[in-house]
Amino acid sequence: MVPEFSTSAKWLELLKQIAPTVTRVAVIRDTAAQTSLMQFSAIQSMAQSIGVVVNPIGMRDVSELERAITAFAQTPNGGLIATAVPQLFVRRAVIISLAARYRLPAVFPFRVFVAEGGLASYGANTADSYRRAASYVDRILKGEKAADLPVQAPTKYELVINLKTAKALGLTVPPSVLARADDVIE
Repeated sequence: MVPEFSTSAKWLELLKQIAPTVTRVAVIRDTAAQTSLMQFSAIQSMAQSIGVVVNPIGMRDVSELERAITAFAQTPNGGLIATAVPQLFVRRAVIISLAARYRLPAVFPFRVFVAEGGLASYGANTADSYRRAASYVDRILKGEKAADLPVQAPTKYELVINLKTAKALGLTVPPSVLARADDVIE
């Protein structure tokens, strides 16, 4: 499986480990982004095997996003997963705020969401990706052709947990998850 899409399935697995009572998951996605649709498909493929129903939520505009999450939150045992698309960064404050307001455990693809109050993130280590990109720039400046350089997938992934958010949601993060975390925000 392509690393990016196995990562998508891990978001669901992580959410279920941290919040075992979750039986419904809203997946926030961008229907215009092929990557987002493929990540949603990977999550959906795993959902049935762990007893979770998946609901897609679009993020075309803030009001659509707010209405969809508000409606989703009216039924208990829900959680959120956000797919890794650029538009997600623009909407991050709204998503984190709605997850907190409706007490929805949420897993994100990027560490910044957890630093700003999200529950957990699992994704490529961006510092490592930037470092590797710099080596490509160096190779190009030394005369190699960009078209001749191989495409590289991320090699380092990080798990970040926000214990303050977990406590606010009434969740106890299992020791096995904490032991795997690269960073724990308290």
